[in-house]
Amino acid sequence: MIKHPQRQTVRRPRFLTAMVAIGAAAALSACADFSGIQGHAKLREPASLAADGTTAKAAPSLPWLRSDVWREYGDPQLDALLEQALKGNPSLQQARLRLERAQAQSGVARSALLPQLGVGAELNRELYSANSLYPPPLAGSVDDSGTVQLSGSWELDFFGKNRSALDAAIGSVQAAAADAQAARLLLASNVVRSYYQLARLGAQLEVAERTLAQRQEMLGLVRSRLAAGLDTQLELRQSQGSIPEAQLQIEALHEQQGLLKNTLAAMVGDPAVAQRLNSPKLPAGPGFSVPSEVPLNLLSQRADVLAARWRVEAASRDTEVARAQFYPNINLKAYAGFSALGFSNLFKSSSEQWGVGPAISLPLFSGGRLRANLRVKTADLDTAIESYNGVVLEAVHDVADQLVTAQSLERQQLEQKSAQQAAEDAYQIAVQRYKAGLSTYLQVLATESNVLQQRRNAVDLKARGIDTQVAMWRALGGGLPTTAVAVTHDRPVLENGAIQLQSALAGQRPPSAVAATTP
Repeated sequence: MIKHPQRQTVRRPRFLTAMVAIGAAAALSACADFSGIQGHAKLREPASLAADGTTAKAAPSLPWLRSDVWREYGDPQLDALLEQALKGNPSLQQARLRLERAQAQSGVARSALLPQLGVGAELNRELYSANSLYPPPLAGSVDDSGTVQLSGSWELDFFGKNRSALDAAIGSVQAAAADAQAARLLLASNVVRSYYQLARLGAQLEVAERTLAQRQEMLGLVRSRLAAGLDTQLELRQSQGSIPEAQLQIEALHEQQGLLKNTLAAMVGDPAVAQRLNSPKLPAGPGFSVPSEVPLNLLSQRADVLAARWRVEAASRDTEVARAQFYPNINLKAYAGFSALGFSNLFKSSSEQWGVGPAISLPLFSGGRLRANLRVKTADLDTAIESYNGVVLEAVHDVADQLVTAQSLERQQLEQKSAQQAAEDAYQIAVQRYKAGLSTYLQVLATESNVLQQRRNAVDLKARGIDTQVAMWRALGGGLPTTAVAVTHDRPVLENGAIQLQSALAGQRPPSAVAATTP
């Protein structure tokens, strides 16, 4: 057996050396240059954008503002459709998968804050060079060597790089969760609106069938008068020509119903829905009321606004990561195990080895890479802020539009009721005068055309009222929950361009109380 030379242990003040190195790195990091890199975008909060019909006051209790508000219409078929759609729609599944991916990515970021531990083994049979550094008798011999080692490392996140990366990942998770809620709300509102558009077509079909029945009755009357010599072939042809026109309208409405049923089936994710769906009816009651005044702080709970806000938070944390890359990276490393020449010696106590100490790296010259990266992240933050501002403006615009429409529809419905009553009365008078021989059939057709239009208007206004209710429900966020993921421990509060962390749970202190201003 070859005898191996003994190693001599030389003691040095390693701890003092390490502290000196860390101090020197920290001193050098003070020279990090961020000059000329600063964001310019400013956040615009909903309360600062009050428009007609909106207010910056606190939100009152709005019982209709909940996720299943459509149940106010009392339609079991609609309830079943929505339950099926919210389970099987492919778009919602995609949103859920994006959320799962973001959650997994946050796990990757979280792991950087924790110690890393690994085990390794290396076994070799080696010919040692006779002309290298190895002394006799090892030089020129063949021998076995082995190492079994448990190693660990822990990055000491003194400058917050890894914590900021985790916060950015959490922001992305929350944005994905809000996106999933927005997709759910959009699908639900589209199903409800399409369902009642189908009901509108059914009501229009009833008007068209009623019109056809009236025209067939009038055709019988004209034939009787023609037989009595009171009318001519002209009145007969006019009456006969009105029948195919009504039948054409009925057929066109049937086509639209079929197409809309197919649309609903696609939303629900079940083609068979188009075949088994019964023709719905417009609600007899008012449904739920649209508020006359909307507190703008409700808009901050819209899913798309929340998603945009979380993206601002994530982008802000990314800029902090970029800043931290200017500072030293300090790792605490340790290992322990066995190392020996000759497998028979590998697990002897004399083959034990261990080590512990810091590892420090500090970028001194990167060719402008770090500054360029910080510029990129700062531009990303400005972009996220402007995107948020755009979403807020669109939300205010959306609500203001629905308020204008709702208020106008109330007035239109009052006027339409009066107009329809007058048209119905005029039609009855024209028919009676025609029967008495006091007016021509042309007068009957003229009054019938007016009453038909008013009946259609009544249906359309009723359907538009329902559509506006649903659109307002969607515009105000749909009452959907604003937090639904397990990683929620912080929520961003952005004021005057500054970002702070505030606990999402009442009474719970946030894990981080550091305020981070945008660079």
